[in-house]
Amino acid sequence: MKQTNSIRIALPREGVAQLLADPAHFPKWLRGLVLHEPVSGTHGQLGTRSRVVMQSGQREMELTETITRREPADLHEIPTGIVVHFDREVVGAGMWSVVRDRLTEADPETTLWESESEYRFNGLLMRLVGLLMPGSFRKQAQQHMQDFKEFAEQGKDVRDGQN
Repeated sequence: MKQTNSIRIALPREGVAQLLADPAHFPKWLRGLVLHEPVSGTHGQLGTRSRVVMQSGQREMELTETITRREPADLHEIPTGIVVHFDREVVGAGMWSVVRDRLTEADPETTLWESESEYRFNGLLMRLVGLLMPGSFRKQAQQHMQDFKEFAEQGKDVRDGQN
């Protein structure tokens, strides 16, 4: 299953990239995040593997995330016209996914964030979820992007019960 989500953020691309890459901010916009810790490598850098724990209602899910692309490596003074790439592979019980995020300048003060996701399921339960509720994955991804937008533009924190 593949999907693409996008959102415009009223901030310059360099600032969006820095906020998006900073693990200190993850809990402020990544709804349901319990833990995001590197197992090997440096947080957010190419090749880093992290243990990720997400909570959805009463269900807790543990995932392994591997950063497969981060360009440019230095998110300061990004030249005009350069597309920022953040790609990662996520593996959990019964599922595998790859996410390819791109940040481009819509104009000097606005960033377009496009996110392509691909999911594969190998457990019976997850295959059924993927077949019966494919829209739930798209909806959750769009909610994360909307939460990030509100955090980046207005300082809203999902833990405050806003949204």
